[in-house]
Amino acid sequence: MVGIVQLRKDKSWVLPKGKLKHGEQALAAARREVEEETGHDVTVLGFLGTLSHVADSRHKIVQFWHMRAGPNPVRPLMDDVKAVKWLPLGRAIETLSRPHEQAFLSNVGPVALKAIEHARRSAPVESVPTPVSEPIAPMSSAAPQPVPAGLSGTLAAWLRRFIPFAR
Repeated sequence: MVGIVQLRKDKSWVLPKGKLKHGEQALAAARREVEEETGHDVTVLGFLGTLSHVADSRHKIVQFWHMRAGPNPVRPLMDDVKAVKWLPLGRAIETLSRPHEQAFLSNVGPVALKAIEHARRSAPVESVPTPVSEPIAPMSSAAPQPVPAGLSGTLAAWLRRFIPFAR
């Protein structure tokens, strides 16, 4: 299921995201923003990709992460968010209001689902993915970063094949 949120100001459906606070790491900001916008505690499982676009005459770069939401909301939604929907991938893509987010999820979503299914088939029944406990290093065009095992490793390897800066 994919979590999408409806913004109160223009009623558009978008992927959860937000701005970094001063000194905040990207992964910590992503976790905080998703928790604030969906009301659910989340566990970060891996990096999904980066989206770059222009909005309000400003260039924006957004990093997206694969997360697992807790089963029930644990806090109220932030004031900017009117509603949250948890949808299958295809319906989430159709519901999103912004074409650049639809394109991103159309490309990244199927790869993430394949990686999840592959991990389920190859993992022993009793194994549970370990939550990421430290921030994942920001992407860089410098030397390749070590690839963690599991979903995030699979996605990182796939991204490096198609996006030269995804290291």
